Amino acid sequence: MADELLRVENLNKAYGDQPVLHDINFEVNTGEVLVLLGPSGSGKSTLIRCLNGLEPYQSGDIYFKGDHVTPSSKNWQKLRQKIGMVFQSYDLFPNLKIMDNITLGPIKVQKQAKNVAEKEALALLDSVDLADYAQKYPRELSGGQKQRIAIVRALALHPEFMLFDEVTASLDPEMVRGVLEIMLDLAKQKMTMIVVTHEMNFAHQIANQVLFLEEGRILESTPGAQFFTDPKTDRAKEFLQSMDF
Repeated sequence: MADELLRVENLNKAYGDQPVLHDINFEVNTGEVLVLLGPSGSGKSTLIRCLNGLEPYQSGDIYFKGDHVTPSSKNWQKLRQKIGMVFQSYDLFPNLKIMDNITLGPIKVQKQAKNVAEKEALALLDSVDLADYAQKYPRELSGGQKQRIAIVRALALHPEFMLFDEVTASLDPEMVRGVLEIMLDLAKQKMTMIVVTHEMNFAHQIANQVLFLEEGRILESTPGAQFFTDPKTDRAKEFLQSMDF
């Protein structure tokens, strides 16, 4: 029997009078990768930001490991230690060295001993071939290197679940591969993930399930293998064709 990690029921979100998410329903089981696809402005990024409290929602329910999430600042703060998120814009602290960027959360939030946090950070950096950059500042790194550091920083908190929001969108093409390889490795290690991406070949490789969104609605919820070979809706077929897939 599948072990449900996250469930979303009838989630609705609006900016003022403008609705952006309409009755969103889905679930993600432990070890699965859910990929959110759809045209720009379809609500993908807004949806995953709602899942860790960065965006408030007007109605609906979120359940994490079977427990209802009460949307308060205190509850979200606790939950964010279990749900890692990586953004398109890296969001590293420019005034901190890479080691300090990675260990800040484990030391300050999780109260890890500094030597323990730094040892683990170094091991994570080594796993993404960036151990030599531990004492450098973000400005000394390329965009692809910064994005790999952002992933390492999220993993240092030992999340049970990862959210990725278009993490390769601002990278030069030659930098994309290294970031995607890390995410592929995480999928192989059965890290539970929700991924927003426009990299169709990558999505095809990792998706257990695809939600296809347009104008804030789920038009299609399909197993990953089926979505890329036989999507249910004409709109999804048009989308894949437009992405040269």
